[in-house]
Amino acid sequence: MTFIDSVTLDVADTEAARRFQSAAFGLGPRIGLRASKAATSGFRGFTLGLTVSRPADVDSLIGTAVEAGAVPLKPAAKSLWGYGGVVQAPDGTIWKVATSAKRDRGPATRRIDEIVLLLGVADVAASKRFYVERGLTVAKSFGRTYVEFAGGESSPVKLALYRRRALAKDLGVSAEGSGSHRLVIGGGAGAFTDPDGFAWEAASPAVMTP
Repeated sequence: MTFIDSVTLDVADTEAARRFQSAAFGLGPRIGLRASKAATSGFRGFTLGLTVSRPADVDSLIGTAVEAGAVPLKPAAKSLWGYGGVVQAPDGTIWKVATSAKRDRGPATRRIDEIVLLLGVADVAASKRFYVERGLTVAKSFGRTYVEFAGGESSPVKLALYRRRALAKDLGVSAEGSGSHRLVIGGGAGAFTDPDGFAWEAASPAVMTP
């Protein structure tokens, strides 16, 4: 079975991005960073989602992200599915912090239960087939709307697919964008580029070079 082994963000300033991730979310090395000046504009087509246990954790993580320099895109609020908010890091990466719980049953712990890389794709069904053919296993599927793949115990990030325009709307941004995704995914499926231009490379540790 194939999983994501690493996720690397291409950023202009790796040290600044590392400081942000540490101060905002306490992520440590789970998301790699690599220096890049690849041209990009508008929506880069993905978000990194942090799943937590309770609304207090959402508020705490969103709060420290803003203090660390993130721009709020959607304030934390209740929704049909739970409670969550969206911010954009100084390096341009969009982060969504959410929980399925709608009320607190204890104080914030700031523990992140799961990291999900959510790709905005043109055709969910076609991309689902593409990834299944490369060894990923579907864990959840809602027709042509959303697909989530199984993650391994040692995998730091789970992969999911959502329609690009629907994802942009959920994040509070325009769906328009061009240039590099500034994202590289590492996994056992080898090196390839998916139908929406997201690049995969052979599995290797997350890159944290200055």
